[in-house]
Amino acid sequence: MNLLNLNFNLEYFFSRFSVIGKFLPVTLGIAIFSMLIGLLIALVIAFLLDLKITGLNKILRTYISFFRGTPLMVQLFIFYFGFPQVFPRLAQIPTYIIAVYVMSINGSAYMSETIRASINSVDKIQLESALSIGMTKYQAMKRIILPQAARIAIPPLGNTFISLVQGTAITFLLGVKEIMAVAKISASSTYKFLENYLVVGIIYWIITLVFTNLLNRLETKMNKAY
Repeated sequence: MNLLNLNFNLEYFFSRFSVIGKFLPVTLGIAIFSMLIGLLIALVIAFLLDLKITGLNKILRTYISFFRGTPLMVQLFIFYFGFPQVFPRLAQIPTYIIAVYVMSINGSAYMSETIRASINSVDKIQLESALSIGMTKYQAMKRIILPQAARIAIPPLGNTFISLVQGTAITFLLGVKEIMAVAKISASSTYKFLENYLVVGIIYWIITLVFTNLLNRLETKMNKAY
């Protein structure tokens, strides 16, 4: 069947890649900043959980449970629409910043568990052996435990980043002008929904394929080192 007979405009479809693609840096920017900030928060959480302070552990466990157990869209709405109702000054914060902040804390809940699981998967005998030959715990963690934990953590952390990239699609609900927002605006004004949303889907698909390939190469390279 001819796509043109199905009211699918090929010329318009291909033209959308350049128009929508101009906003790809916004999408990637949100995902990258969210990943970096979220990773820092996750490292702090993992470190604090390792201290095994009862009261603090309960708070952090509740934090992790909430942000893992509720939809990202709900979290975005709570921070963007809900909190300014109680704290009006929060309404002055740019939507881009709120999107990055919420996605950062959402990602940190997943990454903190990944980091802890990766560190715990390294045989404790190695840490004990390092301490027995005069290394401090810091030296043992830096030289022996963390390099091995990093190799184990790469695949799940990579998957978290891909999830963050895909999660940027709902930030248009806050008014962030990224690729999904541009596609929605174009689709609403032209009624060419399939062309616009298919372009967005292909762009997200390509991003996922590229980063998956890069992660696989990095994982292979690190595995060779061990």
